[in-house]
Amino acid sequence: MQTPSDSSASSPADEEIWELRLYVAGQTVKSVTALANLKKYCETHLKGRYKIEIIDLLLHPQLAEGDQILAIPTLVRKVPSPIRKIIGDLSNQERVLVGLDIRAVENK
Repeated sequence: MQTPSDSSASSPADEEIWELRLYVAGQTVKSVTALANLKKYCETHLKGRYKIEIIDLLLHPQLAEGDQILAIPTLVRKVPSPIRKIIGDLSNQERVLVGLDIRAVENK
């Protein structure tokens, strides 16, 4: 999912599109919850500056190796670097925002 760029960004770093990859295994409760939480956080804190790729490991198990996925659901922040990973349903908003360094972006 990619949304239009936010024109109110104040610097080139703020305009960078965040690339997020969510690894799931089918439509489990945790997977659905993780996606809903991720979309909510992105719309609140990265509106217009993010892209979410959902990878279902039931359909594509070979893709787990590339990002060294050991548990699901797992969120991987590909861009901006460095790569960061968060495991679970992403229900702890503070943990997710700090883990992805979104708080730092909001304070610029």
